[in-house]
Amino acid sequence: MNESNEKQAGFLGTYFDRDGVLRLTRWADILAWVVLTIHVIVWLFSLGLFIAQYSSGLLFDKGGTFLNMFGIFSPYLLQPLPGVLYFFALQAISKILLILLDMEDNTRRAARK
Repeated sequence: MNESNEKQAGFLGTYFDRDGVLRLTRWADILAWVVLTIHVIVWLFSLGLFIAQYSSGLLFDKGGTFLNMFGIFSPYLLQPLPGVLYFFALQAISKILLILLDMEDNTRRAARK
């Protein structure tokens, strides 16, 4: 009689909350984009500052060779790398959680047959 008014309890054989896992994957996706955006913005500002300093002569190296110039410029090439790695790691975590959720769902469906 009051079955329609009560919220149906989840199956007790699971170790996770499906809605919690989906919420976690959404937050991991959002956080991945936020981290990548922050790293790229900081990198662009840093690169712009370097170019402004180099063009004004502040970072002028007299008698510098190509390798010396590459040594000055190389940290700016590597600066966005951690942000890209964090982005891919968070995206991978999100997708792996969704895959595991689908695997568990498919296993339950196959066991019911």
